[in-house]
Amino acid sequence: MINRSVMTVVFLLATALASTVQAACPDFLNTEMRKLSSKERVNFCEAYAGKPLLIVNTASNCGYTKQFDGLEDLYQEYQDRGLVVIGFSSDDFFQEENDEGNVAAVCYEKYNVSFPMIATSAVRGSDVNPVFKGLGEAKGYPKWNFYKYLVSPEGEVIERFSSNVAPSDAKLRTQLDAVTASIQ
Repeated sequence: MINRSVMTVVFLLATALASTVQAACPDFLNTEMRKLSSKERVNFCEAYAGKPLLIVNTASNCGYTKQFDGLEDLYQEYQDRGLVVIGFSSDDFFQEENDEGNVAAVCYEKYNVSFPMIATSAVRGSDVNPVFKGLGEAKGYPKWNFYKYLVSPEGEVIERFSSNVAPSDAKLRTQLDAVTASIQ
């Protein structure tokens, strides 16, 4: 039988740890959104606290859609170092499928995306989702699809990369190396 005082200490430590993680999480990530083509919801602070993030606004019918391949390559290469790539489907530039099942087919079947994808939402404008509101306020809102935002494990928005910066770009990879070096 576990001693009541030991249980109290364990409870207090767990509560303190949860509070620390929550306190370290910036407001723009302290939100919950639905995953693409799923009923499952993800709370970004709970799921990704202490991890570097590469957050990308995506669209299925854009000239940059082929970047899904490069983003998946980055995810596979850097996930062991803690990096999480998160795609946010958006129709803000009128290049996303209207049917969420079709969006999912492009991501999961055509491009074999295994990184988390979030259901279609606004990434700019008056109805911008909370994550992109924080990113936009920190480094500017996306001007097109496939803008990439690098967020440190502490929640600092480090850099914004435009659509024409490919996932294989040396500048992006240098930043990823730097942000993931402290995790190893």
